[in-house]
Parts: sequence; C-alpha cells; structure tokens
Amino acid sequence: MESPNRLFQKGYDAAFGGTSKHNRPGKLSFEYWQTAANLGHKRSMFYLGTCYDHGYGTKKNLRLAFDWYLKAAKLGHRDSQYNVGSFYSTGEVVNRNGRKKVYWYTRAAKKGLIDGQRDLGYSYFYGEGIKTDHKKAVYWYKKAAAKNDDNALYNLGLCFKYGEGVVQSDRWAKYYFSKVSKFNHPKAKAQLKSIVKATVLSNRTENQKLKSKDNKSDRKRS
Repeated sequence: MESPNRLFQKGYDAAFGGTSKHNRPGKLSFEYWQTAANLGHKRSMFYLGTCYDHGYGTKKNLRLAFDWYLKAAKLGHRDSQYNVGSFYSTGEVVNRNGRKKVYWYTRAAKKGLIDGQRDLGYSYFYGEGIKTDHKKAVYWYKKAAAKNDDNALYNLGLCFKYGEGVVQSDRWAKYYFSKVSKFNHPKAKAQLKSIVKATVLSNRTENQKLKSKDNKSDRKRS
C-alpha cells in the first residue's frame, strides 16, 4: 500500500493539479483522502472534512465533516481547529457552545490563523463564550489586521473611533478605515466621511471660540 503522504498528494494533484478541470476536489480526490485519513494522515482528515462539508466528490454530510475536522483539530491542524470552533459558533450539527468555540478559536489563533485571530477578537469584544475584554479584542484584531484582514482592520477603526479597548483617536481610526477602504470594505468609506465631517465641525467650532476670545481681548484693551 502507498504511504499516507503519497495518497494525500495524489488526491491534492487530482483536485488542484494541472490536469484538474474544475480546480476542486472530485470523487478521485475524496477516495485518496479517505484512505489516507483512515491511516491517520492529518491534512487528509481536513480535506476529507472539506469534501463532506461542501459535497465535493461525495454527498454532503455535515456530521461527518465535523467529525473529521475534530480528528484533525485534535492533532493540531489549525484550519480544522477554526472549523470546529465555527460549528460550535453556528450550532450546526452540534449544540452552540461559546466556551468550546473560544477554545478552538484560541488554538487556531495561537498558530497564526488569521480567521481565528479575528474571530477570537470578536468573541472577546462581545463576551461570547468568554468574559468581555476589549483590550484583548484589540490585541487579536491587531494580529489579524497585520495580515490585512479587512474585517479586523475595520473593527480596529471602530475601536479607535469610540475608544473601546484603546485610547480614543480619530487619527488612528482614520488610518485603519483608510487602509481597509483599499480592500473595498462596504462600510469603510462611510466611516471615513463621518470622521472627516466631525473633524471639520470640530475645527470650525474651535476657530469660532478663538475668534470670540480674541474679540473679547480686543475690547478689554480698547
């Protein structure tokens, strides 16, 4: 019998190699990964879960998708860890469980997975499955934003705009909204406009105060 690594690679080549017509897994890839996964191959477990998750090369079965993701997650596969957390977040197949969601997101986030970092930040911000902690939310948003995750960048903009988990700063809010607007985030431009408008009004008010103060000083001197 061929080695699990070789079986995995054959499945991968069949799905994404130069001979692939659809650039996605089909029945042949499913069969290779199923064999390799049953032999304990971690990445094959993940890809087999993906096949069941989306109906690639086999009938869609979310229960089996979760089971294979969980097997790979326990072996340290970060994308599988995130997917297991997502199942606990949405309540598909398993009961919704915030603590288990955070547990798996944390493991994926610490391995550097962008989605895990962003969604762990979200969990901290809203207190989903863990005590609310805006500073930790910002910490994880920054991890994902450093890799140009658009939602993490946008969320950081909001944190700086409203002073949640950080010292309020229109300058930093504008920085993050400007950066994410380059990725065509649907709400970023509106946030930028609101900050610019507020800045203009603030400057106008400050100028009026200064003029009023100067006029009073002039009258006193006359």
